[in-house]
Amino acid sequence: MLNLRFLTTCNSIFNFSRRNITFYAPLSAHRWYPDPEFVKQFNGPVMYPTPETNKFYKMIYNSKLRPLERKLQNMWINFGPQHPAAHGVLRLILELDGEMVVRADPHIGFLHRATEKLMESKHYNQNLPYMDRLDYVSTISNETCFALAVETLLNIEAPPRAKAIRVLCGELCRIANHMLNVSGTVLDAGGITPFFWMCEEREKIYELFERLCGARVHCAYVRPGGVSQDLPIGFLDDVYELCMKLGERFDETEDVATGNRLYYARTAGIGVLTAHEAMSLGCTGPMLRCTGVKWDLRVAHPYDDYDMYDFDVPVGTFGDSYDRHLLRLEEMRQSLRIINQVLDTIPPGEIKTDDSKICLPSRVEMKTSMESLIHHFKLCTEGYTVPPGATYTAIECPKGELGLYMVADGTSKPYRIFIRPSSYTHLMSLSLLGKGLMLADIAVLIATVDVVFGDIDR
Repeated sequence: MLNLRFLTTCNSIFNFSRRNITFYAPLSAHRWYPDPEFVKQFNGPVMYPTPETNKFYKMIYNSKLRPLERKLQNMWINFGPQHPAAHGVLRLILELDGEMVVRADPHIGFLHRATEKLMESKHYNQNLPYMDRLDYVSTISNETCFALAVETLLNIEAPPRAKAIRVLCGELCRIANHMLNVSGTVLDAGGITPFFWMCEEREKIYELFERLCGARVHCAYVRPGGVSQDLPIGFLDDVYELCMKLGERFDETEDVATGNRLYYARTAGIGVLTAHEAMSLGCTGPMLRCTGVKWDLRVAHPYDDYDMYDFDVPVGTFGDSYDRHLLRLEEMRQSLRIINQVLDTIPPGEIKTDDSKICLPSRVEMKTSMESLIHHFKLCTEGYTVPPGATYTAIECPKGELGLYMVADGTSKPYRIFIRPSSYTHLMSLSLLGKGLMLADIAVLIATVDVVFGDIDR
């Protein structure tokens, strides 16, 4: 912008009738100066066009280079899929304005294994290990959902002792899942000590699972009709001893992280979700309850006799990352309450249904009874037939609602299986929650949303 004090030339150079100022560089005309009264109105610095100056002239550049116009473009970066804070093979494309996230676009599909299609070509019992590979942090919960769906189609029910064992293992899985999430969130925010504490306790839970079924992670323990084998001797005593010490670990973690002003600053107000947005996106579990909606399938639609146990469903207020942290800590304490009640009230009896056409016989029976040997052979080679029908069975997994839509056509293989994982719907909320955050807050946001890519990609 030129200062209008020095922008005075003769009428041959100015064309005031069109209110245009035309520069003819080769011409050098006589310069004249207007009277002082005319110049007074242009006193002061002129740094940008004003409505008054726009009335007088319009710049037309003839034989002059137009000034360069420089624009700042937003930067696009890939967050993952090799990023350690992506919690799996998440490729998050971020549009950054400086350090501010303008747009977050999650890309999935790097772990796709066609699990649902593979399950259509296997027997029902052979499909059970596929469920372990979905949410590999809480495997027994996935198996429980599959077993309940098959039991619904078969119109059978597991014995009371088998239900109590399922509840016990499911709550241990919930504690293991939340310990990893809470300590991982603290780790992403810059605190490393609780991660070591929680990993030590999770190792003890994995040792209990190994005693229970021989496998640490992929258990394949829960079967349609019950569980594969009974609890080993002294198992319940060790579970009780573990639960007595877990409360102290939670208290230590709260002392270090929950009351820490740095951790509070990194999580409070980050990833705020309203109740309306959570229900519109289909969020379940801690992602829904942190907004104040009290919805838990263990209470709303009890399965495996959850209505026999006394526990509370914690809810949040603000729906931010700090609320989700507090909510998962309280859920672990409620799981300890449920486990203590199971230890006090677990009934004796059978661990699987007495229908030998569905459940495998024990090893002793198989080696002493010809009929049991035949049943074992037929179940392992052909499987069991399931009457035609369809069911949608959902349970409260640690991450939210795990649903299984299963269609049976009267054969020993399912006609169609569709898995409704909670992580898949929660991942959609990243594009909503990530907008307007700083780049450093994205790692904390992904941690508190708690996604796992085994059941997102499937």
